[in-house]
Amino acid sequence: MSNDILVFSGVSALVTGASRGLGKALALQLAAAGARVVLVARSAAELSSVAEAIRAQGGEAHALPADVSRKEDTYAIAGAAAALVGPVDLLIHNASALGPTPLRLLLDTDCEDLQSVLETNVVGPFRLSKAVGGSMALRKTGTILHVSSDASVNAYERWGAYSVSKAALDHLSRIWAAELEERGVRVLSVDPGEMATMMHQQAVPDADPSTLSSPSDVASRILRMLADPSVKTGRRVEAQSWREAS
Repeated sequence: MSNDILVFSGVSALVTGASRGLGKALALQLAAAGARVVLVARSAAELSSVAEAIRAQGGEAHALPADVSRKEDTYAIAGAAAALVGPVDLLIHNASALGPTPLRLLLDTDCEDLQSVLETNVVGPFRLSKAVGGSMALRKTGTILHVSSDASVNAYERWGAYSVSKAALDHLSRIWAAELEERGVRVLSVDPGEMATMMHQQAVPDADPSTLSSPSDVASRILRMLADPSVKTGRRVEAQSWREAS
């Protein structure tokens, strides 16, 4: 049995954006490593399919169709997760929104579209961390992971709304880390790199999928990173370089 499996065995994990792409890959691998996984996404059908696949392999998975951008969904998610798998040990903020595609220049971005992206990519994670983080702080254990992007540190034309949201998410992660460190809660941010996902295809329809990483490979790197106790709270990690760094 690998050290990674030992680390995640019995862990209660909540993964948002878990119906496809990286979120799905993380959920599948966490469950395979023995975690009890709660899956959150807007698509009930896709989410149920992932949960059924996990259960078919002998894992524990629970599908919670919900929208992290909706304030009224936040405590329902947190409460249902705790009821299903117990207090959450690992919270992964993976749900994300690009905004309208084809991607637009900032001058052509409607204020409402920017607001919508921020609600999903920043405000939603903030609310859910508030709902889950209190229990972690009281128990003095837990990990919160924010899935970021290289767009948070690089200025790409037409990626404005998404970039602004991911830059804010990175800094939100650092502040949570500073405030929760003495409570034993580890807070991290990870840049997964470019992956062959539906979101990437929507953003860059001409991209060659063979040049992109698979979500499964990236998920494996992220879980190895999470399993490494030397990765201290407040750190921002690039998943693509983790194999070399580890």
